[in-house]
Amino acid sequence: MAGQPAAAGTVTGAGAGAVVTVVVVADEVLVVPDCRTRAWFGPPLLHAAEASASTAAAARPFRTWPWWRKYGPAVARLNPTCVWRISPELVLALQDRFGDPVDAYVNGSQVWLRDDGPGGVTIEWRLHPIAGYQRPDALDTYDVFTSTALALARSADPPKPVEQLWDGLEAFAAYGDELEPATLGAATTDALGIPADGCGVVDHQRIGDEWEKSDRRASIVDALLSQLSG
Repeated sequence: MAGQPAAAGTVTGAGAGAVVTVVVVADEVLVVPDCRTRAWFGPPLLHAAEASASTAAAARPFRTWPWWRKYGPAVARLNPTCVWRISPELVLALQDRFGDPVDAYVNGSQVWLRDDGPGGVTIEWRLHPIAGYQRPDALDTYDVFTSTALALARSADPPKPVEQLWDGLEAFAAYGDELEPATLGAATTDALGIPADGCGVVDHQRIGDEWEKSDRRASIVDALLSQLSG
């Protein structure tokens, strides 16, 4: 699997005896410090191959691997996160504060990457689709959010009500940085202008596994908020 350490993973010698790990990503062999790979395997492919929001849709490849596994199996199980339930006001705030998503997925997910965290930590803002998401007719995958936000800003009817597209928004450290939930909550509220409905730590792997077992019919946002309230 791309992004996983090779079989002969540890090499010593270069760099005054530093321990490094060989990582294979998209058939390329990379050598990175072992202290990096113990927690995560370098920037996920989503971010390493990130396309500009202004790039033509045809030039932006789909990336469909599970969002909760993008850091590899060595990532810490509990992740600090903040969650908002969907509303038209939330969509308008995202468009007004952040602009168009940097990436969009055929399953309806919308992603922004911004240095909004404490000390400039990169935050991934991910708009989670509803279970059984269906893209509005006559819209390209990359146009769904923009078209919806534009219609709301003009007080017109969007292609679909936002509740029929997305369940809510999640914000978490994009590259596994350790953050206190309260600090993350304050930073994201300042960036978005809307306080989160819940902040704390969640088990992304467990939520992702349960979502797959439900044949992708469960609400990711409900699962996130359930863990946060528990």
